[in-house]
Parts: sequence; C-alpha cells; structure tokens
Amino acid sequence: MNAPLIEFKEVHKAFGPKRVLKGIDLTILRGQITTIIGKSGIGKSVLLKHVIGLLHPDRGRILFDGTALDEMAPAERKAIKAKCSYMFQGTALFDSMNVFDNIALPLKEKRGAKPTAIRRMVMDKMAQLDIADVASFYPSQLSGGMKKRVAMARALITEPEIILFDEPTTGLDPIRKKAAHKMISDYQTRFGFTAVMVSHEIPDVFFISQRIAMLEEGQIIFQGSCQEIQASTHPAIRAFIKGEDQ
Repeated sequence: MNAPLIEFKEVHKAFGPKRVLKGIDLTILRGQITTIIGKSGIGKSVLLKHVIGLLHPDRGRILFDGTALDEMAPAERKAIKAKCSYMFQGTALFDSMNVFDNIALPLKEKRGAKPTAIRRMVMDKMAQLDIADVASFYPSQLSGGMKKRVAMARALITEPEIILFDEPTTGLDPIRKKAAHKMISDYQTRFGFTAVMVSHEIPDVFFISQRIAMLEEGQIIFQGSCQEIQASTHPAIRAFIKGEDQ
C-alpha cells in the first residue's frame, strides 16, 4: 500500500480578516495522483502553495515522510523544496526564451550544472517527451497542447519527487483538456512522481486520479477514491459533482 508522503494536520491560513484554510487535514499518498476539487476562489491554490513552501501555515503542521517541516533544519527544508516542481496555471512559459531555454531554466537556477551537462539533460528530456524538434521555437509559435508538453518537460527536468499542477487545463477546449489529462496520467505512470493537482474539471479528473480531496468552507470534507466520492451522499459533494448550486 502507498505510504503517506505529505500530511496536513489542522492547517490554518488567513489573509487579514479572511480565513481561507480552517483546520485542513489532508493526506497525500506517495506515487499517486491526488486531485483537490472545490468551487472557484475557496483556497485550492492557497493549499497547493503550502506544499511547496510558497506559503506557510498560521497554525497547524505539514509533514513530509512523517517529519514536520517546522522541526526540520533549514537545509532539510531546502532539500524537500528541491524535490518539488510546479506546473503553473497557463504554463507560465517565458515568451522571451525559446523552448530549450524555458526547459533549462530550473537546472540553471537549482543546480548550477555546467552548460554541457544542462544541454544533455534538456535534450534527453525533450526526446522523451517527443518535443526535440521545437527546441528553437518560442512559446508564441506553439499550439496550446504543445505549450503544455513544454511546461511538463520543464516541470520534469529536475527529476522531482512531487509535481504540483495548478488548474493545468485552464483555457483548453474539451479535446485538448482530455489530451492534457492523459499526458499527466501517462507521465506520472512513466516517471513515478507524486502528483497533487488542483482542478474543477468534473468528471474528467476521476479518470486519472487515484485519490480525490474536496475543499469546502476552508476544510477538507472528503478524501478518498474516485469511486467513493461518486458514491457519497454528502449534499455539498453531490451538488458540486452534478454542477448544481447549493
């Protein structure tokens, strides 16, 4: 059975008077895709940013492999952050850089590797993802689907243990949404990373996720398998899945 990799224990976060996370309890299992669902603007991305350390809880604890982040030495926390990668909403590719340089950027920032080593690693990853032929292209020259693949290559280039996906199919039509979800699922199977995805694409995410967590009113009201959430009789869960106002 997959072991817990990340655990939220009673995590609270507020921005001024606005309480966003109100005692989050959440378990992310190693080697699986866990998708966090819920209505827009309720804190899904805020929760995601706590995983990678872009935000820190006001109260509560976040554990990696059973050890709380606040008990780790700075070097240990830095090592955890180095295991994570982030695929931003809308890909966040730099228009002034070609595809090669976009993918190489995390290596230059994190590892200080020699240019020859960076080139080899980037070209290897591009070959794995079948995008080597667009190395000199700029983002403006790429289709939406190709941009997603380039963003995935950049997320994978540091060989992360954890990849966070923030609304990865935003702005895509139904066919490209399906292709993007398949890409995430296929590469997760192939490379074995743990994925945490924020999405509201129901029922699409049920086909690629092993676990679903639903955020509602600042708390996780459900976490479990896709089959379990679809069988839930909780009114808020049923309404969200069916696309109904509560």
